[in-house]
Amino acid sequence: MEIRRLFMNESPPLHLLLLADPSRELVEAYLKKGICFVGERNNQILGVYVLLQVGPESMEIKNIAVDENHHGRGIGRQLIGHAISYAKEQGYKTVEIGTGNSSIGQLALYQKCGFRIIGVDPDFFTKHYDEALYENGIQCQDMVRLSRSIR
Repeated sequence: MEIRRLFMNESPPLHLLLLADPSRELVEAYLKKGICFVGERNNQILGVYVLLQVGPESMEIKNIAVDENHHGRGIGRQLIGHAISYAKEQGYKTVEIGTGNSSIGQLALYQKCGFRIIGVDPDFFTKHYDEALYENGIQCQDMVRLSRSIR
């Protein structure tokens, strides 16, 4: 898979970005302030994310989404890896992800990629969430922030 940056004259794959965040206004605001990257193979878009600066030393991954026909193939991990590498190249020290209504798979992916929940211990999810609280595969209904050092 090739990951490339979209430029101003290119249209982002809104159908994928809206999968991660159904608010069109928020997605459009992220696109105005951030950098959009797409993962492609044979001219087919497989995944997408937006990277925003959130502080002098930190960037945030927004709207990471993988095409539903390509789940479970490592595309999300490649997109996150690219985001981390790009932020590091730009001199940032941390990358953050904000979750809300994240699936079990998404949170597991973030943890596999070295992200830790900000302000709580590493066992937060196992201590505070159990299967009885999940509905339709949703693990976390509250906004939780995760961070990874990239120094």
